[in-house]
Amino acid sequence: MPDFFHDRKLYYTPIEFALAHIGGTWKMPILWRLQNNILRFSELKKDIPHITDKMLTSQLKELESKGLINRTVYPTVPPKVEYNITAKGKKAIPVIEVIMKYGYELIKEEGIEYPPIK
Repeated sequence: MPDFFHDRKLYYTPIEFALAHIGGTWKMPILWRLQNNILRFSELKKDIPHITDKMLTSQLKELESKGLINRTVYPTVPPKVEYNITAKGKKAIPVIEVIMKYGYELIKEEGIEYPPIK
């Protein structure tokens, strides 16, 4: 596969390029939650309990800059901000589903109890 540049970054494969858009710990869970819902920051934060405010903010900015989500600010006091998935972001949902299914299969093969009993 030939390598290529985009936004002054060298990519070696299309997989690497795709993962730059949806990879990491938090981007896929954010997209997953937005697939059927318009959510505010606080709703996302509540639904993803281990993410910090700073990380959620940075991940939302990255997803928005890649065109995977929209951010709508309403001119109210206090400001109301909502996030929703774009058509481009919805194209990632089947990929996320495959990765999630694979993850469940690996968990089962390893004999891990999931979800864990607390």
